[in-house]
Amino acid sequence: MTIPVEGGAPPQPKSGSDDNVKGALFMLAGMFVFSAVDAQAKYLTQYLPSLQIVWARQIGLVVGVMILIVWHGRAILRTGFPKLQIARGAAAALSATLFIIGLNFVALADAVSVTFVAPLVVTMLAALLLGERVGLHRWTATIIGFLGTLVVIRPGLDSFHPGLLLPLLAAILFAIRQVISRHIGSRDRTETTLAYTALTAFLMLSVVQPFIWQPISSLKLIAILASMSLMAALGEFLVIRALEIGQAVFVSPLHYTIIIWASLYGYLLFGQFPDIWTWVGSFVIMASGLYIFHRERKRATEI
Repeated sequence: MTIPVEGGAPPQPKSGSDDNVKGALFMLAGMFVFSAVDAQAKYLTQYLPSLQIVWARQIGLVVGVMILIVWHGRAILRTGFPKLQIARGAAAALSATLFIIGLNFVALADAVSVTFVAPLVVTMLAALLLGERVGLHRWTATIIGFLGTLVVIRPGLDSFHPGLLLPLLAAILFAIRQVISRHIGSRDRTETTLAYTALTAFLMLSVVQPFIWQPISSLKLIAILASMSLMAALGEFLVIRALEIGQAVFVSPLHYTIIIWASLYGYLLFGQFPDIWTWVGSFVIMASGLYIFHRERKRATEI
């Protein structure tokens, strides 16, 4: 699953327009790369078990984390919230697994559209679990966003596919990751959280590999697996760099451009293109998410 934008970050210092443009370019590149990762994962579901694909996807990120540990030392693993860090990694593993299993059954763009519900779930969980104050405007936007999700999924209609519930569950698990991030972000560094998430997810997925492993004899599949893993790590770097260079309020909304690339990849590789209702629902979800993002940033700058 690819929903790379982290929520709950504190307001950043004012950034120049040149920095925002550079940050935007990094974010746009990250979304292009992440959509390519998802497209490769969907292609691989025709030949390999989903859990094997998710495990392979984690390798590039784990290698990057190991380099960080060698470079910065084991201090990067010091955390004030070991249980929550492990829980976040477990949520990451389950989220990615559900998303890729869902790709077996539904179009790439449809699955990506459903995951846009994650910021709305974050708002709801932050209010219920963290006691954050959520006003009428954000509650209204959250409800409207969920209605947009129903437009994409269309339960009860002939076009409904239960496989769409898998990326929806993946988005909910991703939202749980974000809520944990908000809670631990005041004490643990981003590098620490990234390391625990990558290592926990990789170890969890490694445990099940002996039971589901399917030998890979095709050089083509090996090349795609390697490409997916390296691009997943590159995508993480591009998004983190985008948020370091530019203001979050400027670059984060560009996350939604992933639907453009997902639609393009889906059409070129699988002959699938989202129908009008998927576009309508996606627009409603995106508009709701952008409004909530605007209200959260406005509230943060007033504190």
